[in-house]
Amino acid sequence: MLLAPAAGCAQSAPAHTPAHASELPLELAPRPTTAAVTDADLMTRLYVFADDSMLGREAGTEGNLRATAYIARELERLGVRPAGDDGSYFQTVPFLRRFVSERGGISVDGAPVALWTDVVPTGGTHSVDGAQVIFGGVQGEPLAITAEQAAGRVVLLASRGAGYASPAVGPGSPLAGAAGVALEVSDETLARTASAQRRPRIVPQRKPGPAPLSLHVSARAARRLLGRAPAGAPPGFVGRRIAGTLFYENEPAPARNVVGIIPGTDSALRGTYVALGAHNDHVGVASAAVDHDSLRAVNREAWRLQGAFAGLPELPPERRAAIRVNVDSLRRLRPARPDSIHNGADDDGSGSMALLEIAEALAHGPHKPRRSVLFVWHTGEEKGLLGARAFTDNPSVPRDSIVAQINIDMIGRGQAEDVQGGGPGYVGIVGARRLSSELGELVEAVNRARRDPLRLDYRLDANGHPENIYCRSDHYEYARFGIPVAFFFTGLHGDYHQVTDEPQYIDYANYGRITRFIHDLTLRLAGLDHRPAVDGPRPEPGAACSQ
Repeated sequence: MLLAPAAGCAQSAPAHTPAHASELPLELAPRPTTAAVTDADLMTRLYVFADDSMLGREAGTEGNLRATAYIARELERLGVRPAGDDGSYFQTVPFLRRFVSERGGISVDGAPVALWTDVVPTGGTHSVDGAQVIFGGVQGEPLAITAEQAAGRVVLLASRGAGYASPAVGPGSPLAGAAGVALEVSDETLARTASAQRRPRIVPQRKPGPAPLSLHVSARAARRLLGRAPAGAPPGFVGRRIAGTLFYENEPAPARNVVGIIPGTDSALRGTYVALGAHNDHVGVASAAVDHDSLRAVNREAWRLQGAFAGLPELPPERRAAIRVNVDSLRRLRPARPDSIHNGADDDGSGSMALLEIAEALAHGPHKPRRSVLFVWHTGEEKGLLGARAFTDNPSVPRDSIVAQINIDMIGRGQAEDVQGGGPGYVGIVGARRLSSELGELVEAVNRARRDPLRLDYRLDANGHPENIYCRSDHYEYARFGIPVAFFFTGLHGDYHQVTDEPQYIDYANYGRITRFIHDLTLRLAGLDHRPAVDGPRPEPGAACSQ
């Protein structure tokens, strides 16, 4: 895999729509969309939404504001009624931009330990001012000291030679009462950590609980902190005291859900809603650029060797490291393309733009919903379903007026090389029968009635499935209140959460087919004269989710 030092970039290519995804252009000139749900409309929208200019759409960043502004402009153009805060399309979800304060620092015996070159904070809240260092053993091995010895001290763990292993510091851990935990790491690892930690992080706006300050330290700093080389030190050896501390500063970085309503035509049903959801955020910009084509070649081969299905054992690191790419062959096709932007075309550009296509079809197409349709583009899914939780905790319509929620997260792939059993018509479905067997039967009935029925795959919906997909996307925030949900998903793939998740790799024929099915399912739900019966176990809203 070739590493490249430059920022992400794009190359232009002729705007055409050939049959194979590998031939699709890197850029596409936008075209007017129509009232019908078409593959071409989805392609136009997705090339806009997953463009490099959106900077990976991370919640709380400028890129996500641009992306949500695009959705809102389209809703206004389509005449969809705003249903956010104060008559807008937006519901604000508070986040913070957190960064290490340059005003902080620590010293040992009156001499400073260099921030970023010898010590890098990686998390935690405790102050280490006045704390004494104690040697706790070697990373990756059982802690060699007691909780009483660790309490109030900075526990230094020696390097195990390659990589590092961050120990658990939560409640119940013998390190929970420590002032800090310092991991000795290689200079290379420390440099990578410093590069990542110097960039602000977007975090939820909530007061963090008490936790030991986590530090990565160089071998030089480890010797200074302990007063001797860690190698060979006896467990419990007491080192020097630290003066000063390292701490974080915060700036507001609000994110936003986008919310709109298409009112129903039936006055008796208009006060109830079918909710459609997708998440508008992704994971932002990588800390370093890589060569796009060679990374994709490695990831595709690793995914093939793993077995091309979520939940299979991950490829062992040594097998991944053994993968070799013929870079010369790649270069004969095109020059190196350094890339650092996580475009999130499938995750979840595909779901977000499917919602816009369905909104346009319901607003301007021949078939109107009898019941109202609530569209929510949730933010912060990638940070723990936070936008969906914010909306369901404070919905802009009465919560009990939502009769069902359809969630769309990653419906742009599902090819045979992406998932076992994939190919034309493939889509995974999760949760449709968990709360309402009637909703599950309705999904099947709508599919059977189509000229081109989909192949519905329920494998990821199995109880106890290791991927725990039912709990990992926004639909669960509705299900926790007893609202029946159905989640559509074409599966994880080799480009998942990689800079290679770009619009040119989407299977637009299957993407369009799934979107048209969800459009039809929405109309069928909106036309029911009753709400789908809830006959499954209702979770407690505050309880942890378990699939």
